[in-house]
Amino acid sequence: MKKVVLAAFLACAVAFCLPFASAQGAPSGAPAAPAATDPCAAPQMAAPEYAVYNNAMTQTDPKAKAAALDQYLTQFPQSGVTATTLGIIMALYSTFDAAKAGDAADRLLAVDPNDITALYLETLIHKPADSVTDATAKQAALDAAAGYAQKGLAATKPACMDDATFNTKKTNFYPTFYSTIGYAAFNKKDSATAIDAYKKELAFVPLDATKAVGSPLADTFYLGQTYMQATPPDYLSCTFYASRALAYAPDSFKPTISGIAKYCYHKYHGPNDDGYDAVMAAATANLFPPADFAASVKPAPTPADIVNQVIATTPDLSSLAVGDKEYILQNGSPDQAAKVWDLLKGKSYQLPDVLVIASTPTQLQVAVTEDAKQSKTADFTINLTPPDPLPEEPKAPAASATPAAKAAYKTKLAAYNKVKAQADAMTAATAVGATTTVAGTYDSFTPNPIMITMKDGEVILPKAATPKPVAHTTVHKPAAH
Repeated sequence: MKKVVLAAFLACAVAFCLPFASAQGAPSGAPAAPAATDPCAAPQMAAPEYAVYNNAMTQTDPKAKAAALDQYLTQFPQSGVTATTLGIIMALYSTFDAAKAGDAADRLLAVDPNDITALYLETLIHKPADSVTDATAKQAALDAAAGYAQKGLAATKPACMDDATFNTKKTNFYPTFYSTIGYAAFNKKDSATAIDAYKKELAFVPLDATKAVGSPLADTFYLGQTYMQATPPDYLSCTFYASRALAYAPDSFKPTISGIAKYCYHKYHGPNDDGYDAVMAAATANLFPPADFAASVKPAPTPADIVNQVIATTPDLSSLAVGDKEYILQNGSPDQAAKVWDLLKGKSYQLPDVLVIASTPTQLQVAVTEDAKQSKTADFTINLTPPDPLPEEPKAPAASATPAAKAAYKTKLAAYNKVKAQADAMTAATAVGATTTVAGTYDSFTPNPIMITMKDGEVILPKAATPKPVAHTTVHKPAAH
């Protein structure tokens, strides 16, 4: 943590002097003056204690002053100004030694767990630097910082502090508290907590601060990303906040932010930029989405809309590609799915270039459509007839064997090698991750998640190594894929 960052915020938060009722202290040998009845009045000090305290407070060098005040607390551990002195020490150390500033904050919170300034400093100190790459260590540090931030938001006004001073502290500290909580939640995909914290931060700071380079503008972008990674994603809200960040971000950041804004817009609206200019205008002019924002952005067609359009514009559904038929089976109404399934059930098809996801000697699970291949998710199950067992390799005849026995061995060995080569080719073709060609007869399906099952399946190897068919079926190539 850079010391200038700590000092900039703490300098205005801690008073550096405290008036005392007795500037000279009690006469030598006399008892100390009684404490004032007002709990908020400055405590009385005996002359020896006051001399040490006054010497520390009159030091002009911050390092010397911090050391002298630390020595004062060591010498007078029951001081009536312990909390105030620790606050001063904390502020002094923040200008040149973050570690000692943090130690002073720890000591202050042990005396006063409600001290909002110490909680603010702990929040800053525990936030990990951008250079931290270990995910576990980073999240642990973020959670620790967020814990202090939560306590800071819950801190109440001390009885002896005026409203104006406490409100000033809230104005200075609350945005950082909200930002820290938001980022800790964002980093571990706790979307609900992150969204709540970021929105409270943006509502708390002045409007102009949300447009200038700084945490509120950066957190506007994080808020958009949080909506994108929510479950389920809220792509419209992502579009709004990413677009607002884009409107005010420096040019060097615009390409990255624009990529997220357009991605979310396309996910919500469809694969074109129609209407995005109006979205950008609304995000530029408003901190939060206006009441009519959702109604002003046309969403992309739903799966049901797409199925209706495909069926309405395709006179012959059998001409659809495999992926289109699968889409209707998965997303269409029961009647629409039945209409397509009636065209498939009991028919034999060959499916080229499928990706093997899982493999056994009697069953393959393969990805057929491009979406399934990209996600490496099986959408077809091919049930195979068990292959014939590999015959035993013939034993070589003895050297004294007759010429006829040796010739018979060569014939058997050639036949064995051919069968083994076919078996090896089949094993390679059905290995997980391999791309191969399969054939089978449509037998059944489940729509969600989509899984189409074929019976009488076989693997079609290249002609140079065509094996004995696993099952004898009539295979027809589809009209289109």
